[in-house]
Formats: sequence, structure tokens, C-alpha cells
Amino acid sequence: ANQMNRARFFKLLAFGGESSYEFQRSATSHFSVTPFKLSFNLLQSTTAVFDSITDVNKALKKSLQNQFVPSMGFTYTYNDASLTSRRHHRWWQVSVSQAGLLLNSFYALAGKSFDKEGKNWMGNPFAQFIKGTLEARYDWAVGEQSHLVGRMMAGAIYSYGNARTSPYNEQFYIGGANSIRAFTIRSIGPGRYRNVDEQNPYAYIDRTGDIKFEANLEYRFPILGDLHAALFMDCGNIWLLRGDEERPGGQLKWGRFFKDLALGTGAGVRYVLPFLVVRVDMGIGLHLPYDTGKKGYYNLPSFKDGLGLHLAIGYPF
Repeated sequence: ANQMNRARFFKLLAFGGESSYEFQRSATSHFSVTPFKLSFNLLQSTTAVFDSITDVNKALKKSLQNQFVPSMGFTYTYNDASLTSRRHHRWWQVSVSQAGLLLNSFYALAGKSFDKEGKNWMGNPFAQFIKGTLEARYDWAVGEQSHLVGRMMAGAIYSYGNARTSPYNEQFYIGGANSIRAFTIRSIGPGRYRNVDEQNPYAYIDRTGDIKFEANLEYRFPILGDLHAALFMDCGNIWLLRGDEERPGGQLKWGRFFKDLALGTGAGVRYVLPFLVVRVDMGIGLHLPYDTGKKGYYNLPSFKDGLGLHLAIGYPF
């Protein structure tokens, strides 16, 4: 069960169960097969402010409706950290899942159009999408205790058949302590979209997308004893596959891919114990994907607008 509480907006409860089979063929390869997973998204409560937003933004309203999510998936993970003979280490993971295909096929056999929306199961609509993610990391050992770690992540979700909008908690978002650390969580994207009321601390509600790309580079080195430090650079964004009038500029346009990437740098300190890592990271924004009124690549309205402070447990990746 997962309880999502967006203060002054809504409460969403997702609950259900799954059956999965996991196996490891070698010291480096791990497989996870989920032939059956069923969850139900229940919108428990909303506020008047939220209702006024969803009355205009129909896609957001549909993504948060009560619905079943019957799905299955496959994940493969490669991790050679256990091979102590290697100086540099790799980790990568690919995951694919789909929802609603089998259930929609039964409706098709019963004579209902495969692409027709609005089909229900036990009185509620069901989601239908295919989703894939790929993440890769490489750890270069520099000296005895220093490391240069690179990470790249990409993902996409496509809704079809019974739904043109994927469930809210399946969509992608960006920013925060484990992402682009110069910006707070859900404060970037989709694409070049800019909320006209960004001073509102709850403007993040529609900052979700169907596509995500993120890349990070971090240099980790010791300072004194268990106290370590890091220098990092992060970039990325999310986009929409389909255009949305309520979020202009949010759709992916290949000619603008690199211009749409938010960029940040920064530094942090970490207290490293054998069983725990406590870190504080300060991110500094360098580029925003939308027009801020300031010319040049460094287009932050002011230096303080691009500062992000994060206290977290564990490494970001």
C-alpha cells in the first residue's frame, strides 16, 4: 500500500498485491519476473483548490481517477560490485512493464473495439500502458578512496487502448535529492512548460511527464576519517508524448532536446559509515529549459533562485 498526501490538494491511496519470481544465474545477474500484479488507485479526498485545477486540466483529472492497474513486468539487473578483482564497477538495470493488455483483449474478444475508451472492470476503469526504463552507472576508482561515478537514466510510458493518460503515480518527475539537486522535486518540466504561478509552493502538481532523461556525474573523495565530500553535475528533464493545451511546451521536440535539459552543479559532504551514509548536498542551477527573460545559457533570474539544499540518507546513485 502507498499513501500519497499532497497537502492542500488531494490524498491518493494505491493498494494491491503481486506475485513475482526472482532468481540469480550468476554473481552479477539478477532477474525479476512479475506475471501478475494488481493495484487499485483510490482518490480518497480532494480540496476546492484541486477541483478548480482539474476542472480545467482534464488530463490531470483522468490520471488521478479511481482505477485498477492490472499489470505484469520484467526486470534485469547487472551489478559487478561483488567482483573484488575489478577496479572499476558497472551497474545497469532494464525494466519493462505493461498494464491492461490482457483485460482489454477479453473485451476485444467480446466484440468491443480495442481502442475504445471507458471500459470498466468491477465498476471502475482500468489503466492500459506500456512502460520501460533503463539506468546505467559506472564507477571509476581514482586513487585509493576517490571515485568518479557516472549515471544515465531514461524512461518512457505510453498509454493506449482503454486510456490515453497513464496513472499519476506511474508518470515520471524530476528534481530533488536523488536527481537534479539544484532544483526541488517536481519543479522542472515537462519540457519548456512554465507554471504561471511558480511562487505558489504547490505548483508542482502538474509537473509530471511520459518521458524522462537524466544524467549525473559525481566525484567522491575523502576529507578526514569518515568525512567525505563530492562535486557533482546533473542534467535532465521530463516531457509529454502527446500535446497538452494546459501545459504548452511540454511535448518532446527532438530539435530542442538539448536546449530542454535543465543543468545544475554543486558540492556536498557525506558522513560515511559501514552501514549508513548521511549526506548534505548544495545544488547550484546553471540553466532552466524555459524562457526566464534572461539571455544566455545561464538564465537563472538570480543566483539564489538556483540553490537547492538537500539532507538525505544514502548515496544519490
